[in-house]
Amino acid sequence: MIEAPFPELDELLMSIGMAGHRLSEIEASEGAAGNISVYIGWSLDVRRRFSNTQEIKLPLEVPDLAGATFIVSGSGRRLREIIDDPYANLGCILINADGKTASLFTSPRRLFTNLTSELNSHLAVHQDQMRQGPQNFHTVIHAQPPHLVYLSHIRRYQDPHYLNTHILRWQPETIVNLPEGIGFVPFQVPGSQALMSETIQSLRRHRIALWAKHGVMARSDTSIKRAADRIEYAETGARYEFMNLTNHEQGEGLSAEEIRSICATFNINQDWF
Repeated sequence: MIEAPFPELDELLMSIGMAGHRLSEIEASEGAAGNISVYIGWSLDVRRRFSNTQEIKLPLEVPDLAGATFIVSGSGRRLREIIDDPYANLGCILINADGKTASLFTSPRRLFTNLTSELNSHLAVHQDQMRQGPQNFHTVIHAQPPHLVYLSHIRRYQDPHYLNTHILRWQPETIVNLPEGIGFVPFQVPGSQALMSETIQSLRRHRIALWAKHGVMARSDTSIKRAADRIEYAETGARYEFMNLTNHEQGEGLSAEEIRSICATFNINQDWF
């Protein structure tokens, strides 16, 4: 939830661009990999900047999002380029009353044909979070951080408890910022109904979910960059874990007792240690 005064359109576009740029810096968005969507629950006039309008059919029915405005990345666009020209790489949608269609607003500089191919998962997560309680803001980001994805190819890291106890142990900040840990979604075909359903369930319990052998999806109800931060915290832990594997696992990481003492000091509730 964001308190007034609410961010203007230019502020939101800048934050999206900065988040995309940072994800590129940590090599989590190779080529056109990765996508982003932002739900805005207050009045926002996008038509002056995104002046072209067309009606589109949504990939799933979202009656709970009727009347909502979203900023969404275009399919095939690079997250790293949003900061340079958000109008060419982003579109805005206003969900119609039927929850099945939307008005799509784009710039004359638009460089994409369709919105992200993962739009079904984005909308499903947004709608599910709205059903959990009233919110006026919500960000969902998909990226492909290499160390997290690599670990998801190793069988023992496909166990959620093993995954979390090994990734969250390397820095004190990790458990503070990811107290619910990292959700794990077994491999599903990208853009599929199965991936959408599994992601909804995982992001009810976690603020970041690892899509096995594919990437991650993170969310935040307070900040666009906060969602990107969660990906960076998780990827940093995975990078330490990868380093430890290549160094014959000589590092021990923070002990369970040390992590519990951190949580006690900062009043963090967690169930992993």
